[in-house]
Parts: sequence; structure tokens; C-alpha cells
Amino acid sequence: MEKAKIDAIQLFILIFLFELGSALLVPLAIEAEEDAWLAIFFGLAVGILIFLIFHALYQTYPDSLPTQYMRNIIGNYLGWVLGFAYCLYFLYLSARVLRDFGSMLLTIAYHETPLFIVNLLLILLIIYTVYQGIEVMARTGELLFVILYVLAISGFILIVSSGLIDLSNLKPVLEDGIVPILNVAITQTIFVPFGEAIVFSVILPYLNNPKKAKKVGILALCLSGINLMIVMAVNIAVLGVNLTKRSQFPLLTTIQSIQIADFLERLDVFFMLALIIGIFIKITIFFYAAVIGLGDLFKVTNVKQLIYPLGLVVLLLSNSIASNITEHIQEGLVIIPFILHFPFQILFPLFLLLIVYLKKRKKNKA
Repeated sequence: MEKAKIDAIQLFILIFLFELGSALLVPLAIEAEEDAWLAIFFGLAVGILIFLIFHALYQTYPDSLPTQYMRNIIGNYLGWVLGFAYCLYFLYLSARVLRDFGSMLLTIAYHETPLFIVNLLLILLIIYTVYQGIEVMARTGELLFVILYVLAISGFILIVSSGLIDLSNLKPVLEDGIVPILNVAITQTIFVPFGEAIVFSVILPYLNNPKKAKKVGILALCLSGINLMIVMAVNIAVLGVNLTKRSQFPLLTTIQSIQIADFLERLDVFFMLALIIGIFIKITIFFYAAVIGLGDLFKVTNVKQLIYPLGLVVLLLSNSIASNITEHIQEGLVIIPFILHFPFQILFPLFLLLIVYLKKRKKNKA
């Protein structure tokens, strides 16, 4: 592990920015139509349970990385294989979010720029940030948190001032009952973005006060979930369900609708800055977790030696992960949740916690 510590506020900010990340980019849970915000709420509820699972493992091994305590729980060989699989999982998600970033910029602004060049610029910044360590990442997050909230509050005021919100677009509530909402939550919002907080199992050992981890994590998840519910509710209230479904980036379409006094309009920069901040933090956390985990598994003395080659892997993977943005989003919302998210976010942590419980029970009996 890196010899560094972060405080509770910094952990809170990192989780909050991470959860917003690329979730602001897509029409999250729009399959639930007017009740999309409810699907996000149910996803948040289960996401908190997922956090409590890996927090319980952290409590048992407060000074160990997941790649370390996995070997203690299920044996050196199986634990090493599972830890390696998690590192690959984090690298893959880094590449997916990097592709989100590149596709967004190419669609919105840089139509003639190669995807490789756009992704290269961001991954170089991420490599530099990870090279500086967790403390620099945390301090960067504090600054970006302030900027993001100024943008969010300003944008919300402008949307309200423009008179764009039509609350009737949010009705009827629960028209088809609760089953469609739960279906969307189970297949989407549980895993993205809330279940992805599993990556913070690598970050928690750096917290200077382990007793605050549980409270801070739950508060950060709740605040980010409330913000995502508000964003989707505003999108639907402004655009309506049909346009929100058809829009590739509904939040961008909402912001582009702002028009005040015939001169304040086309505020695309609000959207782009908010997305760049969230995506930057999300990729950085995923990438940092993969680097630290692989460094531990392969007993690398200087973990920084891994940053540049792994950064190149993420860059190349982000360009080859899908042929176009539609295929990329379809994979992320339909295929990946069951193939990767379910086992890595729920199945494996529950299995590890069960083994820990059985070992403790056996020890107590003895």
C-alpha cells in the first residue's frame, strides 16, 4: 500500500464525484419512463446494501487491501486469482468510462478529431494524477467538488428561470405499477452507478479514521443518488419521456434548451465541464485501484512502474471496446451488468463475507 492517508471529507467527495461520473451522460433508467427517478431510488437502496457488504469485509481487515484479504479468506491461490480478476475488472471499467468521455466529445464538439487523440489527452492527465498518489487525488477532488456544485446550482437556477420545467411530464406516477420500476433497478441502476462503488474497497484502507467509513460512504451514496434523481426528473420535466428516450445525452439537450432574455443560451459548457469532472474522477479511481491491486499481487516494489504500461492498455482497450457509441451504451446497460457487474459487485463479496462469517463461527465454537 501507498504510505498515505485521506480524511473522511475527502473520501466523501471522491465517492460522490465517482457516483455522478458518467451516470450524468446517459438517460439513466429511462426504461421506467416517468418513474425513472424511482428506479434510481431503488438502485440506491440496494447500492447501500452492496456498500455494507464490502464495508463488513473492510472492518474485518481494516489495514489490508482486498487483494490481500481475499488470500486470507479463501486461500493463497484462489484469493490471488480472484484479486487478479478484480484488477482486470477495474481496468476494463476504466476503459469503458474513457470511451464514454471520448464519444461524448466527438459527438458534441470535436467531430473530425480521432477518438484515439481525445482519449489520449485524458489518460495522460489521469496517469499523472495517479502517479502523484491518493492524497493528490483527494485534494484534486475537493477542488473539483466546489466547481461541480457551482455549475449544478447555476444550471438549475437557469433552467427554472427559463420556465422550461413542466411537472405534468412527470405524471402519472406508478402508472404500470412497481414491477417495471424494480425490473429497471435490478437490471441497471443497482449496478451502474451504485454497485460500482465496490472499487472503494481499495480506497477504504487509506482512511485515517476507519470508524467513519460506514457513515461517510452511506451519506455520499445518498447525496449522489438524490442528485441523479433530480437530474432525471428535470430532464423528463423539460423534455418529456419520448424526447428523453431519443436523446443520446438528455442532460445536454436540457441545458441547450435554456434561453433567457434572447442572449443567454447554448450553455453546452456547463454540461461538458460537469461531465469531464465526474468522468475524470471515475476513471482515476478505477485506474488507481487496478494499479495498486496488481502491484500487491505481483509484489512490485515501486508500484509507479505499472502506471504507464497499464495506462496504455486502458487507452488501447477504450478504442477497441465497441465499434460505435450506440453499441457501447447497449453493451454497458444490457450485457455487462449480468456478465461482469453481478458477480463482481454482489456474488463474490457475498461469498467472501459468508466464508468470513463461517470462520468466525467455527473459531468461537472452538
